[in-house]
Amino acid sequence: MSSCCPPPRSGAARTTVPMATAEHRDDADMVVLPGGTFRMGTDDAEGFPADGEGPVRAVQLSPFAIDRFAVRNDAFAAFVADTGHVTDAERFGWSYVFVRFLGRELRRISPRPEVTPWWAAVEGADWRHPEGPGSDLEGRGDHPVVHVSWHDADAYARWAGKRLPTEAEWEYAARGGHDQWRYPWGDELTPGGEHRANIWQGRFPVTNTADDGYEGTAPVDAFPPNDFGLFNIAGNVWEWCADWWGTDHAPPGTRDPAGPASGTARVMRGGSYLCHASYCNRYRVAARSHNTPDSSGGNTGFRCVRDAGGP
Repeated sequence: MSSCCPPPRSGAARTTVPMATAEHRDDADMVVLPGGTFRMGTDDAEGFPADGEGPVRAVQLSPFAIDRFAVRNDAFAAFVADTGHVTDAERFGWSYVFVRFLGRELRRISPRPEVTPWWAAVEGADWRHPEGPGSDLEGRGDHPVVHVSWHDADAYARWAGKRLPTEAEWEYAARGGHDQWRYPWGDELTPGGEHRANIWQGRFPVTNTADDGYEGTAPVDAFPPNDFGLFNIAGNVWEWCADWWGTDHAPPGTRDPAGPASGTARVMRGGSYLCHASYCNRYRVAARSHNTPDSSGGNTGFRCVRDAGGP
């Protein structure tokens, strides 16, 4: 089953990474987690063995702090204003946008990948113009920034005096202290009929009933947090992790695993507003995906972590 991630780019643009500086760090919306041992991965029948979701293995983590929310448009705008950072989407001159969000003319002229024709490579689409020319961030300052590559996310994190989470840190945080739950809130997708995440409802990719209240991105504080106090850790936007992609995992008991030493793609976690059980089904806690570090699209964002002292 395919992922709802945007297709990969075929280039290797690199961005200038500012040095980390404590003056930009804002810990007000972070939660410190104690770390320790947890069971990472899944053997769930709904999982995808080819993605390397399993086996379930014990992992040890040092204490760390993680953002409660994905990085907002307003916060990314402050970073760009301070550094002059130019995103990979801006360097390439285009980024992937979900076709249903486009007007007739942009649909007509924007090329689409043969395998995933619901994505369109839109010239002028970037973090400031999420649906391409003529779109803007009006009313979306508190929505997660999108059309950011791994390079862009890493640059922001360094500017903020933080870093991107390892995949193990992300999953530990998403689990909220619970062992092997399918979702951050339990094993049922909509307990009591209540929507807990911004994902696709209806028939993908033709009909989205938006029963959860959102067709595209939602504010970063939409829906109840998990039991660690993290919001929208499932659905809304994919979140970049620090790790290179791989399906061979560190041995059980490894402390602070960081993934392969090198690779061609970086890990993404959490699923997005385009995820649906019939197509992607990767809003589960243990689900994984990946993309090249210069890739970007309208459903990809990130949140940051920093090291924390502790025993």
